[in-house]
Parts: sequence; structure tokens; C-alpha cells
Amino acid sequence: MQCLHAFVSGRVQGVWFRQSTLEVAQAHGLTGWVRNLDDGRVEVIACGHEHGLMQLEAWLSIGPELASVAEVKSERTEATQAFVSFVIL
Repeated sequence: MQCLHAFVSGRVQGVWFRQSTLEVAQAHGLTGWVRNLDDGRVEVIACGHEHGLMQLEAWLSIGPELASVAEVKSERTEATQAFVSFVIL
């Protein structure tokens, strides 16, 4: 199992970004979390199968309708902990 660790910048807070990320992650069977950062970015840790991670990563570069994504910085890592579900922190 692999994990995706991503930081999303742009207009990504206050536009349903976290809720939409949760829904996309759950639809692809991923576990992990999403949270807002104090600097205006959104941070995501998602773990699961490669196909689901690819789908989420592609979606993060677009985001929900009201978002304006400027940049996504992401990396793949080996799963170091097991998450039970995908949650908003």
C-alpha cells in the first residue's frame, strides 16, 4: 500500500475543498485525512491502491467548482501507519 502526501495552494479554503476531497477519497477506497493549514494551503495524506491515488492526485489539481488551485506539491511514500477511514481534521 502506498500513500500520497500533498499540499494544495491557491483559493482552496472556504470553498468546500476538504469535504470534496473526502468524498473523492472515499469514492476511491482511500484512507487518511485532509486539513487546512494556517498559511492558506490544504494538506492531504491519502493511502490506498495506486489507481485510487492517481485519481485523487488528478482531482486535487482541479478541486471543487469554487476552488482555484494554483499548485499541488505531492510525493508518494510507503504507508507507515494504518488509517481506518478518510477524515477531515
